[in-house]
Amino acid sequence: MSQNDVTAVLAHGAWADGSSWNKVIAGLRTRGVKAVAAPLPLTSLADDIAALERTLELVDGPVVLVGHAYAGAVIGSTADEKVASLVYVAALAPDEGETVADVFYRAQPHPRAPELGPDRHELIRLPGEAFAGAFAQNASPQEQAQLAATQRPLAAAAIRVPVGRPAWKDRPSWYLVAEEDRMIPAETQRFMAGRMNARIRTLPVDHLPMLTAPEAVTDIVWEAVQEAGAAMASSNR
Repeated sequence: MSQNDVTAVLAHGAWADGSSWNKVIAGLRTRGVKAVAAPLPLTSLADDIAALERTLELVDGPVVLVGHAYAGAVIGSTADEKVASLVYVAALAPDEGETVADVFYRAQPHPRAPELGPDRHELIRLPGEAFAGAFAQNASPQEQAQLAATQRPLAAAAIRVPVGRPAWKDRPSWYLVAEEDRMIPAETQRFMAGRMNARIRTLPVDHLPMLTAPEAVTDIVWEAVQEAGAAMASSNR
């Protein structure tokens, strides 16, 4: 068993889709790591967990599960035994009984953070200007415009549901703290990473480092993949 036998399953956050992981998928594949993005409907937390688990059903062998932003709650809610470890990329990691909203609003928001609220359909959309102002300020103007044009709204109910016992209590975890994040304050990220006892990597990146600093994200996932492969090899001896 080696890192070539480990698959990275990547879960996107709100206002994005699986294509947000394209650069990381490419980077992992150059290192011989299989990677697949799980398409989340963002219609409810239960729907998103179910969608992630359908993706996991298609994967053979051990998995390193990676989540960005809202998807931190999703990856922490799966009990699939194939999951060897978890990687949180500027992600929300509610503890048992907490909601996504509890941790998202834990600290004072960044001055450039958008004001969020549901529309008449109970969907939360990101204002177009927020993609350049807070969501991905380090991206190119073309990338920011594309993100705004293709955003997927998040059901407001998804952030109000208390989670069960999170998987990070039982599995090794990594956390990439985005120091320049204007959506989830770095203070909040450090708090969550600390109580998870995660291996913390702190970098001067924005909220969407998969797009704006893909090598840094690839590196932390690669680290988790290598360790998962080594652990599996050791257990098979």
